[in-house]
Amino acid sequence: MPTKSKLSKLKIRSILDSYERNPGMLVAVLQDVQAEYNYLPKETLTQVSQGLDISLTQVYSVATFFKAFSLKPRGRHIINVCLGTACHVRGAVRILEEIGRQLDIKPGETTKDFKYTMETVNCVGACALGPIVIIDGKYSGQMKTDKVKTLLESYG
Repeated sequence: MPTKSKLSKLKIRSILDSYERNPGMLVAVLQDVQAEYNYLPKETLTQVSQGLDISLTQVYSVATFFKAFSLKPRGRHIINVCLGTACHVRGAVRILEEIGRQLDIKPGETTKDFKYTMETVNCVGACALGPIVIIDGKYSGQMKTDKVKTLLESYG
């Protein structure tokens, strides 16, 4: 039976092959790798570099340029709290603090059980609904601190 590491290498090889090992598809390859692992493990970036025949520096450059990519493990559920002007004046910071208290994490951190990662965003363009919390792409508008616990519990 193949080891986890060997299965990982086979998965990355499969992703690279699906893009015909085209270096111009680096962003798409990284998106697929992140979809598989929920972040970009260092060893997979090395394999991507070799598989696309581009420098590891170039791979890291792209991986760190786009905010959508993460080089450290993230939770199964990604929480984004909008801190844009409209959300901010309606109490977004209090919402952020309450989520942090309930999960015992700060923005940019992941819970110990890898269930949640909390991040902030500058604006999501839904100002009329602020303050907004987005979990896994689902918007929860007009958020209040007393709604945070129920919202988090809905993600099990």
